[in-house]
Amino acid sequence: MLINYIHPVYSGIMIALFWIVGIPYVISQTLEPITIASLYSKQYVDKKPIPYVEIREANVMWLKRVWRDVDMRQKQNLPFYFPIVKKEYRVSFAQLLIESVQNKFIIAYSAIDSSSNGSGDWDDTFQLPLNVKEAKRALSYKENVIVEDDFGDEVVVEQIMTISLDEITSFRIKEEVFFDKERSIMETRILGIALLIPDKASGREDIKKEAFWIYFPQARNVLARMLSYNTFNDANVLTYDEIFVKRKFSSRITKISNVYDRSLDSYLAPMDALIMAEKLEQEIFQSENDLWSF
Repeated sequence: MLINYIHPVYSGIMIALFWIVGIPYVISQTLEPITIASLYSKQYVDKKPIPYVEIREANVMWLKRVWRDVDMRQKQNLPFYFPIVKKEYRVSFAQLLIESVQNKFIIAYSAIDSSSNGSGDWDDTFQLPLNVKEAKRALSYKENVIVEDDFGDEVVVEQIMTISLDEITSFRIKEEVFFDKERSIMETRILGIALLIPDKASGREDIKKEAFWIYFPQARNVLARMLSYNTFNDANVLTYDEIFVKRKFSSRITKISNVYDRSLDSYLAPMDALIMAEKLEQEIFQSENDLWSF
């Protein structure tokens, strides 16, 4: 019978070689950076905006202008809010708009009517373009801070503070809902988007005001190149342009075109405004069915 036998001297040599050669090799393998943290190498696709069908005025049988508020903290809207800090290929919607304005990829328009003679009326007609410095000023506020002077005495100093990204939790949409009789469909097209920031200057942080407006057709090229997060499928990532065009977000109507040109919050209590918003949603939905009676 043959018995496999390793001499103790040879056994010791093999163990020594393992420690000298094997362990450093294993360590070097584990310390190497991972270049592809996925099953495959993801290719960036330079997407284009989803093309719109050209609309003729003669084919617009019915039209309403609608203003909506989107709360990015709602479950369906979380891809707008996160990540607060830029991560891999993803960036929050607020950060995307702010950086695009700062880099002059998108034009920001004043949210304050310049012809209101200082009355502070809000304007959403994209009439007054803002430069980078003016757009940055729209996202800042003045705050009194107590500091020590050179003599060690406490003094009140006015400082310019900037709204942080985590404080921007909602934005406003201005859009038009219309019925195209040539295609026999009801369609919605966004005209503009405005970030809503807390009104810290007045001390009422629960009140939201428009920072500046973005003309949506001008911004679509930027929105089409920035990927968001698809909560249902990581392999099919959507762009911000696709989210808006395909209406993959939840919102609440705050105003609809009316003879008084007033918003729901201006004459209704918060709960009544919410009920009226739901009622207006149903009226818009029912309008398409009513048009078929002609």
